[in-house]
Amino acid sequence: MKPTKEQLAAAIDRTLPDVIAPGLAVLFSGINPGLYSAATGRHFARPGNRFWPALHRSGFTPRQLRPDEQEELLGYGLGITNVADRATARAEELSTPELIAGAELLTAKVRQYQPVWLAVVGVTAYRTAYRRPKATFGVQPETIGPTRIWVLPNPSGLNAHYTPNALAAEFALLRHAAMPQESVA
Repeated sequence: MKPTKEQLAAAIDRTLPDVIAPGLAVLFSGINPGLYSAATGRHFARPGNRFWPALHRSGFTPRQLRPDEQEELLGYGLGITNVADRATARAEELSTPELIAGAELLTAKVRQYQPVWLAVVGVTAYRTAYRRPKATFGVQPETIGPTRIWVLPNPSGLNAHYTPNALAAEFALLRHAAMPQESVA
């Protein structure tokens, strides 16, 4: 059910629970929840967000999951969290100190749960949060303990730089690195 304007307004500053477990192959980290996601309680829930299609088209899942099926990701060795927990209408509303503090909390989660890969979706947020101004897409030279880091394009429908096919191709590069033995669905 689509949230009303009132429900969206009430979702400002809400947080979403992580979809996380120890030892995941990939922990995907959004920048922060949008108001639509916060209002529905589901990650990447806004219609037009291309996370779920990219996940499927890249071979991470055998079918396209819906946001209300997010818990099924755990069965595929995948999880979702965010750099910053606070819901906003646009990621640009987050301050640099807020992103840096969020990266510290995300780093603590990664140390606790130890996924093989942390995949941050949004290079600009990654650059700011982790103080890596020259970071590019793909594997990063830094690690968090044994966890390797991969930066993906932001799947928001507002990111016009990446077509759905190009976004799925970027996700597929990570899937091949994270799960080389698995065939693309």
